[in-house]
Amino acid sequence: MSKSVVIIGGGIIGLCTAYYLQKEGCEVTVIDKSNFSSGASYANAGYITPSHFIPLAAPGMISKGLKWMFNSSSPFYVKPRLDSDFLQWSWAFKKSATAKKVAQAIPIIKDINLLGRDLYQAMKTSNEFDFSFDRKGLLMYYQSDKVGEEEWSIGQQGIKEGLEVELLSKAQVEILQPNLNLDIKGAVYFHSDAHMTPTEFMPQLLANLKSKGVKVIENEEVIDLDIATKGIRKVITNQRTLTADEFVLAAGSWSPLLTKKLGLKIPIQAGKGYAINVKRETNINIPAILTEAKVAVTPMKGFTRFAGTMEIGGINHHINPVRVAAIAAAAARYFPDMNITTQEKAAAVCGLRPCSPDGIPYIGKSVKVNNLTIATGHAMMGWSLGPATGKLVSEIIRGQKSSLNLAPFHPDRKF
Repeated sequence: MSKSVVIIGGGIIGLCTAYYLQKEGCEVTVIDKSNFSSGASYANAGYITPSHFIPLAAPGMISKGLKWMFNSSSPFYVKPRLDSDFLQWSWAFKKSATAKKVAQAIPIIKDINLLGRDLYQAMKTSNEFDFSFDRKGLLMYYQSDKVGEEEWSIGQQGIKEGLEVELLSKAQVEILQPNLNLDIKGAVYFHSDAHMTPTEFMPQLLANLKSKGVKVIENEEVIDLDIATKGIRKVITNQRTLTADEFVLAAGSWSPLLTKKLGLKIPIQAGKGYAINVKRETNINIPAILTEAKVAVTPMKGFTRFAGTMEIGGINHHINPVRVAAIAAAAARYFPDMNITTQEKAAAVCGLRPCSPDGIPYIGKSVKVNNLTIATGHAMMGWSLGPATGKLVSEIIRGQKSSLNLAPFHPDRKF
């Protein structure tokens, strides 16, 4: 039987969910408070990242976070505040940052990333789209022996998980990346990764959905939910009321504002990231992470993007020039010939990434609301996990066998 589904949130997660649901014959409506042209789904590094199997909540991150808390240009900046949601999230983050919890999370995060990569590849080879999808891997550049050892330790874990990883000298990197003046000691090379241009793919996906009869509502905010016993009857926006058989919450960092109305506590904090686009030749052809600075560099269609920083400071789109300058300074440290201009820095954009405390997204139904599927909390992997999440949500709603074990993603899990 065909089901009607309303998806709240039109980022990469919401649109991929709509894509797989309409394939199954569902009548789909997507609603978003923006005009589908900005936010984390447009301002990210475009990575598909099986290499990123270590969650943010890893041993040592608490002490690093405390050290960086007082430095607004640090890679991971937490703005301390007396807010109950933030304090509860911080406590859950601390409880998750253990060696045992990280070891449990590694195969879960790796497998959903690999599923995401395979599904993007299937989209690419279908005749529905024409987007750039490059499987060139990811270089983890390092400037100090200590960080090089840390990165290679992660690389060796990746090898144990079945990924192809190499330790490269500076000379070996220069063969892969000619015509670049690089100030590095070497790199750890993950062959597993791929990259895309988000600002190219998102409009194509949106156009594809509209052509297949998906109803898209922009610039409308969900202000209330009409709730019956253990279920949602209606979604009320500032302009209309929507009814459906099933609902999907894919509202990213804004998701907790709605889960509270349902009596659900789903810990999420918004992690702001910034992106600078350089629209001139950089000679960069393989994506890289500048590991000491935690800055991502991606050759995209028509430009090179420098993206990074994780700023836990509540929901706002304020551009902090100090953090933008830190990204530009990192680029100059690793690429001495790279001077990001004042104009390029002034055009920087930001996006809010919804961070769960344990680095694993929420995908599934809460026992409290039987016709709501939650799909949020993807942190820095939202782009990578878009299709995988969309397919999993479609399988949940259609009652089909799931592509992955969903237990680790349960929205009711305890920390």
